[in-house]
Amino acid sequence: MEFEVITKDAGTQARTGRLTTSHGTVDTPVFMPVGTAGTVKGVTPEEVRDSGAQIILGNTFHLYLRPGSRLIAKLGGLHKFIGWDGPILTDSGGYQVFSLAKLRKITGHGVIFRSPVDGSEHIFTPERVIEIQETLGSDLIVCLDECIPYPSTYEYTKDSTDMTLQWAQRSKKARTSEDAHGLFCVVQGGFYNDLRESCAKQLVDMGFDGYAIGGLSVGETRQMMYTVVEQVAPLLPRDRPRYLMGVGLPEDIIEAVVRGVDMFDCVVPTRHGRRGYLFTRKGHIIIKNSCYKDDESPVETGCDCYTCSKYSRAYLRHLFMSGEILGLRLNTIHNLHYFGNLMKGIGKAIEKGEMLQFREWFYDMRKGGERCS
Repeated sequence: MEFEVITKDAGTQARTGRLTTSHGTVDTPVFMPVGTAGTVKGVTPEEVRDSGAQIILGNTFHLYLRPGSRLIAKLGGLHKFIGWDGPILTDSGGYQVFSLAKLRKITGHGVIFRSPVDGSEHIFTPERVIEIQETLGSDLIVCLDECIPYPSTYEYTKDSTDMTLQWAQRSKKARTSEDAHGLFCVVQGGFYNDLRESCAKQLVDMGFDGYAIGGLSVGETRQMMYTVVEQVAPLLPRDRPRYLMGVGLPEDIIEAVVRGVDMFDCVVPTRHGRRGYLFTRKGHIIIKNSCYKDDESPVETGCDCYTCSKYSRAYLRHLFMSGEILGLRLNTIHNLHYFGNLMKGIGKAIEKGEMLQFREWFYDMRKGGERCS
């Protein structure tokens, strides 16, 4: 993996870059659609690519449980298995330490999980997580960490951060091929400035290919998230990609880019699409609302996605209210395109040195918003 900073915005910490992997290059800032179980829900790889996505994310924990990393390797690796020829990042399973709290036990050695599929017991150690990701054939892999809940006490956060640091060191030693993939560590420390700073500095001293900021979007306020990003990003190497894990609302992406972040992932565009929540430059549309029952306009005028080129809001509402699968697919296609276009707009603004103006335009567009009941 190689990363090069291309341009820097004059008025902010925003930058564009180029991330090179064995399965292609990625222009940053970049949003990675989430394909938890080897598919971005509801859409084909071709539709994902058409939305402007350059890289997708897979989930190590879920792919390990079903269908199994060894089976995927036997069938040619993750790229061939899911029909995606571009770069893939797999996360470590660290978020499942948070989201599946009732099904796991944490020790210094690793995490003992009860499978949500069949109740079987599995041990995830830092070494095992690296082995699974290498078996999958991921382009970018992530060290095992603990994503702690908010709020957490200082004592718990410190112990957890120390363990994450130990796991990062063990993960680095467990790699068998540095040329095959890039290894990202995860900066933890909760919402305690000294712990975040100490964690970031120690990880930088260890030396990794990329640096993720974890433990956010777990119930804290938006301003708390921005404060952590603003504190941590300048502590990370300028010549390495910075990845804000699990954050994906458009306004959060913009604010994080301004603060120096390069990479994002989230289920927001796909999950919101399946729930009838559609993104536009003026805000969002809740497609089930009655005001759209005879609305002949597309979701967003000027959008180049398949959904907007073919179908009206009225039709999308009909599909959603009827429980038709096609409606969920069309909603998802639009939302993915919205995010693809958002990232293109951000990149162009940085190249022109106009990121602050772009942020102002983004919020001005939303002031009027969509008015519907």
